[in-house]
Amino acid sequence: MTNSDNRIVDTGTEQLLCSVSNHVATITLNNPAKRNALSDQLTPALRQALLDIEADADVRCVVIRGAGNAFCAGGDVSGMGDNLSANSALSGGSEKPSVDAMTRQLQHAQETVSLRLYELNKPTVAVVTGPAAGAGMSLALACDLRIATEKAFITTAFGAIGLSGDFGGSWYLSKLVGPAKAKELYFTSRRVMAEEAEKLGIFNMVVSEYQLEAVVKKTTEQIAASAPIALRYMKENINRAQTVDLKTAMTHEAQRMIQSMHTEDHKAAAKAFLNKQQPTFKGQ
Repeated sequence: MTNSDNRIVDTGTEQLLCSVSNHVATITLNNPAKRNALSDQLTPALRQALLDIEADADVRCVVIRGAGNAFCAGGDVSGMGDNLSANSALSGGSEKPSVDAMTRQLQHAQETVSLRLYELNKPTVAVVTGPAAGAGMSLALACDLRIATEKAFITTAFGAIGLSGDFGGSWYLSKLVGPAKAKELYFTSRRVMAEEAEKLGIFNMVVSEYQLEAVVKKTTEQIAASAPIALRYMKENINRAQTVDLKTAMTHEAQRMIQSMHTEDHKAAAKAFLNKQQPTFKGQ
């Protein structure tokens, strides 16, 4: 990746598109014929794209979206059921994959895609314009924010095909809506439409399809205009707060606060504030 105001990033497959503009990277799951289901091409490409974007100092905010009328339908069902050996993503290419081998493959996929997205050192925004189902729901929930259209919905979906769920969805959903509501949504696999999802706190905002691009642009560019180091520390603080007690969270906050005070961005912003000017952050 090289620095440029507007650029296309080669992902190695047409099933995943990536571009960067004004410090915002946009990753598009691009397999609309299968509602952008995770595949043997798309998943490794997404894994690598997240690594590349995390290392790219020019990128300050990341958008994940789907092509066509879906965000992501989850796993490709054609590789499931009796056709397990055909699903090389889990079987490792083996004709008779063991349960242990497939479990390890799935753990690797989860940690290098969903967990990596959740822990990415830059703010992430999922743009949901249709279904986010199963593992696709998990990917949307792994992002920091979710902007949706009125036609968007999420569904756990797993129960409908006799599966229990993966990619961290049970953890993400429980944190957002509480365990009782999460259990309801997993047990029933019902669709949570945009209005309800916004009320539950699953979607941060719901807008019309005509407003969508303007709202996404305004939100992401506002994030990208902020101090990158401070943003990274904010995300770390809030993520860590999910699993530690208050005193531990405050200790971590104090450490990050002092570290951010020593950045050039803070010094420049303090000076700009006194002079009633808008600061320009450089990530230093």
